[in-house]
Amino acid sequence: QLQASGGGLVQAGGSLRLSCAASGRTFSNYAMGWFRQAPGKERKFVAAVSRSGGSTYYTDSVKGRFTISRDNAKNTVYLQMNSLKPEDTAAYYCAADRRPFGTTLSSTRDRYDYWGQGTQVTVSS
Repeated sequence: QLQASGGGLVQAGGSLRLSCAASGRTFSNYAMGWFRQAPGKERKFVAAVSRSGGSTYYTDSVKGRFTISRDNAKNTVYLQMNSLKPEDTAAYYCAADRRPFGTTLSSTRDRYDYWGQGTQVTVSS
């Protein structure tokens, strides 16, 4: 089970930190990702982090503004979001790689098979 939290309403230029607590699997065996879905649009990749946290991967639109990290001792993955823009408004979902002990990071939705319930982020202009 993945439980996302930390969403809310923030003004443009502000920051939020999302958290996703995992249970039911050996958390450190799986790469993790964040996706987002705006109303009426498909769910899109935001960021991914390797099992150790040593490697990260971002979609171009969030590079330099968002940081993904994880704490394996707490079974939690984070998404620090700075310099938020109205176009970042969406429901944010955390997800786990379907492959344990994977060595590559993916932006493909089908690569992830374990999804949280989503947390809403709204950025006002």
